Amino acid sequence: MHTLDTILENAVAGEAVPFVVAMTGNARRVTYSGAAGPAVADHPAGEDTLFRIFSMTKAVGSTAAMILIDRGQLDFETPVEDILPEFGALQVVNRFDGETPIMRAPIRKATIRHLSTHTSGLEYEFWSEEVPRYLAATEHPTILSGTRAALSYPLMFDPGARWGYGIGIDWLGQIVEAVDGRRIDRFCDEEIFEPLGMHETVFEVPERLAHRLADVAIRGPDGRFGPFDIAPPPEPEIYGMGHALYSTAPDYMRFLRMFLNRGELDGNRILSEAGVARMLENHIGNLSFRPMITVAPTLTADCDPFPETHRTHSFGFLRLEEDVPGMRSAGSQTWAGVCNTHYWFDPAKDLAAVLMTQSLPFMEPPFTRFYEEFERAVYAG
Repeated sequence: MHTLDTILENAVAGEAVPFVVAMTGNARRVTYSGAAGPAVADHPAGEDTLFRIFSMTKAVGSTAAMILIDRGQLDFETPVEDILPEFGALQVVNRFDGETPIMRAPIRKATIRHLSTHTSGLEYEFWSEEVPRYLAATEHPTILSGTRAALSYPLMFDPGARWGYGIGIDWLGQIVEAVDGRRIDRFCDEEIFEPLGMHETVFEVPERLAHRLADVAIRGPDGRFGPFDIAPPPEPEIYGMGHALYSTAPDYMRFLRMFLNRGELDGNRILSEAGVARMLENHIGNLSFRPMITVAPTLTADCDPFPETHRTHSFGFLRLEEDVPGMRSAGSQTWAGVCNTHYWFDPAKDLAAVLMTQSLPFMEPPFTRFYEEFERAVYAG
């Protein structure tokens, strides 16, 4: 049996995950594919398993914007409000007077670059104490409601002041719509999914795929997994490019291999080589990734990958600035979805990997130990 197969099976047997699908590849081909456990009752996980990929959607949204930048239709430094004037109404939470938020104007305008790099001031309610407080005080809808009104989260800091994980790429999808004229789902279908052969990456689950959609499990107080209902909002007013997609491991591997191939796959070019190089650079200068400290521990643990390593952000991904011994290289790009769908790609070593399940909490210790074991085995092999 392959070493990686054993690691996957042990992870399911030890209840680190309810099931798992994993793949590795390089610029030329898929180099490993494996799975363990049942994705749905009585149906084993495999290459046909459909996942709610949540924040793995963000890389697709950033790629959509990069396509327009590559074509000269958009610029990194364009102020967001120049394209979407309503963004200019967003203000910074200065403080709270009791439960009333006291707001102020931001000291600078957020740009397209700020949206994609999580430096715009927008933050999620899962890793910020002030955001859920603001949402409750103002009865503001969560971004997972799928409404246009939900986009108007407050800013928690001035654009460009620091890194803070949030809904910037949901706004970025709306930028793409405004500049291109196509709705974001059609843009992604025509400009990304069809050319890359990602035929099972979808915004809505069609009947032909519904039976392959995996179940989600959450770890209860007793330490065992139980069922949990979570999904992107169906037929929303706007598709949030922070969370809206469903996909399979083979489809997402094709997306990652496009980057290893410097913008093309199987003869279909998505981005120019220069565009890929620009996209994967450090786009936050002297700023660094900040550990994400949970305020919703039933849904997510703290998130601080490779804490001893200098981490920045490219135009689409968390970026490592140093080698990690026995693991990924400097220049590697990564992110994940909240139900523990994870990926990275390492241009220096021509390697990409996906490691996907449907479990909560996100980044809980049993999962992170399994993830590290898997990654070390990938590089050792």
